[in-house]
This record gives sequence, structure tokens and C-alpha cells, in this order.
Amino acid sequence: MAPRFPVPGNRSRSRRDVIGGMVGLAASLPVLGSPPAFAQAVPALPNIIPPGTRLVVADQNEALQTLIQASGEQAKLSSTVTYANFLGGPAILEAFRAGALDLATVGNTPPIQAHAAGERIPIVAARTSSETDYFLAVRPGLKIDSLEELRGKSIAYGEGTGRQPFVLNALKLAGLTRKDVKLVPLRAADFPDAVRSGQVDVAALNEPHYSRYLADFADRGASGLPKAQNDRLPKSLTYLYASQKALDDPAKAAAIREFVLAWISASRWSQQQPGAWVDAYYVRRQRLKPEDARRIVESEGHFEFPSLSSLIPVQQALIDVIHDAGDLPRRLDARAEFDLRFDAVIATATH
Repeated sequence: MAPRFPVPGNRSRSRRDVIGGMVGLAASLPVLGSPPAFAQAVPALPNIIPPGTRLVVADQNEALQTLIQASGEQAKLSSTVTYANFLGGPAILEAFRAGALDLATVGNTPPIQAHAAGERIPIVAARTSSETDYFLAVRPGLKIDSLEELRGKSIAYGEGTGRQPFVLNALKLAGLTRKDVKLVPLRAADFPDAVRSGQVDVAALNEPHYSRYLADFADRGASGLPKAQNDRLPKSLTYLYASQKALDDPAKAAAIREFVLAWISASRWSQQQPGAWVDAYYVRRQRLKPEDARRIVESEGHFEFPSLSSLIPVQQALIDVIHDAGDLPRRLDARAEFDLRFDAVIATATH
């Protein structure tokens, strides 16, 4: 049975240096799930961005557009980039299916769900962190001190989002299975309300939702699993992935190459200028107090931008966790989820 997906409801004339002819490895496959032809060379990515080229990029909590704009990278782009705001990977996937998106930042799970559903949305860049993506928030009045104490608890479960393997890995590390807990299927947008209202005992929240929950419901005994327990879980992994249709369009493919460079540069800026990033996003956009915002940025850890080829085994392990939990119709080959031509772009940006 195919996975189920919840249905959701600027420009500049300057241009970065062109990356010359590259020899890469084919990650786009005629049939999803079949072994890729690693021995075949692929053409260089297009590098000419004609006037009028446009990209529509998915955003979540307006974080990406704020990052690109506040860092100054937006003004350097040769294409016109517009942002569409979403909450959660399934909603973004639906927009890709409708042909409404060219590019998106997502967690590690949406590319797997797209792959399983037969959608071609290859990963073109990645950012890892020394910290986790999510924090396990505990409903007001309940105290949980270890992953092992999740036994018997009701846990928000967002199939098709990064929260899905986060919870599955938490259970695995605790020596538990999904039979030992009550998994409550919810949309990502409903997680904060579910935990603060007591609809579930535990929910995986990202920032700024986690810090906001702890602050707003402190008087009711809101809490989260201790950081030492949360640190047992896999660290943050963010992907940029693009529609195959956009990658097949030379103008858009060139614009996506340029956006990858901008994203890496902007992410580095956020860590080199944390005060400016805190003010631009968490204080002005999210209306958090500066001291709360600084704690959030500190919790993001140190960013790295690994090659896509190095992440294939990581993604395969994630696929296997989800498959073994019974949430995939078949075991998938992670190599089908990457466009390895972009490794040369990432190498240029990081060296």
C-alpha cells in the first residue's frame, strides 16, 4: 500500500562564477529504486541564467527567505526567486506534485516519501548540524526523564515528516517498538497544540515552537526530555531538493545551482553573524525576546555541508528504519534520491 500523505490546504543582475565542466555520477534513474549507473558520466550543470528566469521556493516558518534576504544573498541572485510558506514536508510534497514548486528545504524524510510515491525530486544540497532537529516536548504536568520512560506514552506521529524517523529512532534507542507506545497521527502544524492541550503526552517540536512552548506554559509545568537524552538522537540533517522538471530546464537548473551557493553562503553568515541573524529572524519575524532567540541559535549547533555522495549510507539507514517500522511499501535504494552532479557545486562552495 502506498504511503499516505496529508493534503494541505529578489532579483539581481550579478552572477557567481561559473563552475566549469564536471564529471559526476548519475543519480537520476529511469526507474525509481533501481541501481544507478555510477560508471556513467553526466553533462555539466547548465550555467547560463537567462533574463526572466524564475524559481518558486518552498519555505517553512519564513526561515529560508529571511536567511537569504538578511544575509544579502538574495540581492546577488540572477533569477527572480519567490517563496511560498508551508508547514511540514507532506504539504510541500503536494505542491511539488501539483507542479507549483521548483525547490524546497526539508528534513531528511520527505525525499524518502517522494521516492516511495514515485515522485522525482532529487536532493541537490545538504546541511548537517552538531545538534538535533527536534526536541521532545512533554505535556504540562507530566515528567519524563529518559527515552526509556516513553513506554506507554502517547506520542504525536507525523508520517512523511522528519518527526517520523526522529520518533522511531527514539523508540529504537530505548529498546521499544511502536507497540510499546501509542502513536497518534497528526499534521506537523498540530503538534504544538496537541502537546500543550494534553492530547498527546509527547511531541517532537522544532524551534521556535519548542522554546515558545516551554516559555508560554512554564506556569503549568511544561517540560521536555533532558538535553542529555535528546542528544542520544540523530543530529540535524536539512536537504535542498528540486523538482526533476526544474532540473531538466537548463535555465532553472542554472538558477538552482546558483541558489545552492547562496544557501551555503547564507547559512555560514548566520553562524558568523549570530546577532544579525537573531535580530532578523527570531526577534523581528518570530517576535521572540532577544535572550530566548539567542538560546535557540546556540542550540542549532555548528553547520557543515557534506558531499551528497557521503550521505547515501546515512539516508539508506534512515530508509531502513522507516521500512522496518512498516511505513514503506518496499525497501528503497537511497542512491536514487540524490543528484550527484551538485557535489562539484558543494565542493566549490566549501573549499
